[in-house]
Amino acid sequence: MMKWGLSSGTPADSYYEVRSDCTDDVPKSKFKIKAGKTLSARKWHAAFSPDGCLDIASVLSRIQRGGVHPTVRGEVWEFLLGCFDPRSTFDEREEIRQIRRLQYARWKEDCREMDSHVGSGKIITAPLITEDGRPIKDPLVLLEATADKNDSEGAPATSRNNGIEIDETAERITDKQIIEWKLTLHQIGLDVLRTDRTMVFYENKENLSKLWDILAVYAWIDKDVGYCQGMSDLCSPMIVLLNDEADAFWCFEKLMRRLRGNFKCTDQSVGVANQLQHLASIIQVLDPKLHDHLETLGGGDYLFAFRMFMVLFRREVSFGDSLYLWEMMWALEYDPDIFFAACEEQGAVHKNKVSKSKLRGLRHFGKWDKDKENAKNESEDGEDGPVPISVFMVASVLKEKREKLLQEARGLDDLIRILNDVNGNLDAKKACAGALKLHKKYLKKVQAKKP
Repeated sequence: MMKWGLSSGTPADSYYEVRSDCTDDVPKSKFKIKAGKTLSARKWHAAFSPDGCLDIASVLSRIQRGGVHPTVRGEVWEFLLGCFDPRSTFDEREEIRQIRRLQYARWKEDCREMDSHVGSGKIITAPLITEDGRPIKDPLVLLEATADKNDSEGAPATSRNNGIEIDETAERITDKQIIEWKLTLHQIGLDVLRTDRTMVFYENKENLSKLWDILAVYAWIDKDVGYCQGMSDLCSPMIVLLNDEADAFWCFEKLMRRLRGNFKCTDQSVGVANQLQHLASIIQVLDPKLHDHLETLGGGDYLFAFRMFMVLFRREVSFGDSLYLWEMMWALEYDPDIFFAACEEQGAVHKNKVSKSKLRGLRHFGKWDKDKENAKNESEDGEDGPVPISVFMVASVLKEKREKLLQEARGLDDLIRILNDVNGNLDAKKACAGALKLHKKYLKKVQAKKP
């Protein structure tokens, strides 16, 4: 365990131990924790008034300069993601926290009643049920998901259907929502076992089961989206940063409020279609030559950027750098109304005694938000509001690879190969700075075109 405090130039990943047999396989951290720039534990605690109100402006300013120290990152993220209102007191936040923990416990119990593996400490890695609701008796499932016991005695009657062993004695499920949910559980398990597998943290099976339980519960409560691949990459940092499973769940739930649209796919479109369209428009305005070249290669739909949007650059940077990148983006985009927007959506679940009037006159502190008013009438805005900084982040990656793309890319395979070189090599801080510059340049060009 590393000591508290800030060592100048400490690598961001030094707090997230990698397995000794995987050190050569993981990206190296480029971000350094620096005294005077990174939000330290001392600066974080000093930002609270005696009753617990947070000076969010000073916190955001420090995060934008140098990120958050790992020792307080979990606490800070709860504010950045909108779990708590910065004007609330210590007592008010504790009350909200307890309400949320009880709500999560109720949801988890609901899921456990539908499938006993939830909360059992086990992980499903093979299907539990057929599409028509018949329970499957599969040795792989029993091995991974049930308590150790001798199954040779009193084994239930079974039959086989297309090589799958059906448990004929178990009651058939007819509720379509339950069937759909149970069909996702093994996919969650397979993804969980692949997520951040190089980290020592996940050698502890309790941490793996926490991740599986949270994703299983979320898949049930958000039936419109359910579970999709990529969510485990977004949820994993919450498990690492927050000890309490319920607290980690609510941070993930708040993150999904921002990103759930990315996972809504149909036969006609992908969930990130709007962001891909925005990216295409931005490159067309800022670099018509590159845009035309990408179109010639067959990449004019910008689907090659799909993964960057889906998992927020988790593949492009190291684990520690990805956390820095996320908090930098959230600090830049921070909106003090985010907490109340969530409360209004969820109603009584998060009923809060903090009056919204406390936020009257509170300006937006994120640099990104300072441009929102200027951008409201610009063509970059769609129905969902201003384009998120992540779109300009991807644009900055393309700008960085511009010359190589123009000179070497002769087809889609070349395009993907060149962009794959970014994996593990992206400089998070440089990408954020580049995104801000491109955003300003884009706004100027769009405004200049106006009559």
